[in-house]
Amino acid sequence: MLLMIGSPAPDFTLPDQDGNVHSLSNQQGKWVLVYFYPKDDTPGCTKEACGFRDLYDELKKLGVVIFGVSKDSAESHKKFAGKFSLPFPLLSDPEKTMIDAYGAWGEKKFLGKTYDGILRISYLIDPQGKIAKVYGTVKAEEHPEEVLRDVKEHATLSAQ
Repeated sequence: MLLMIGSPAPDFTLPDQDGNVHSLSNQQGKWVLVYFYPKDDTPGCTKEACGFRDLYDELKKLGVVIFGVSKDSAESHKKFAGKFSLPFPLLSDPEKTMIDAYGAWGEKKFLGKTYDGILRISYLIDPQGKIAKVYGTVKAEEHPEEVLRDVKEHATLSAQ
């Protein structure tokens, strides 16, 4: 089940592709985008990750920290990040602790088959650690631009 706007985002502590450990609690005062994706180096996941890579500097200037999350190993993440020059942490969650806490595991359908897997969903978390936006249906290619628009909108609203 997806988290609700306004609810506190569950804290997490997970390693990235370089062995660095990241926690939401260490990001207080910053906007955080957590995006869940099914698998490293697959077509849709690559388009989405490269879209965030291409907008990374602009998002960073707006104070956004990006975390990509899948259950792939840190080693797999390292290869994926290296191959596509991804400048943000890819968190490894093989036990699905964070994936489950954020409602990112569920039923999927592909080529007529139904199975359980990681759902392509994202959350924009505000500087107070609350869910500001839920992206329950993500189109990999369009999602990075959508997030950028939303962050700009939230920044404009916050400044008023």
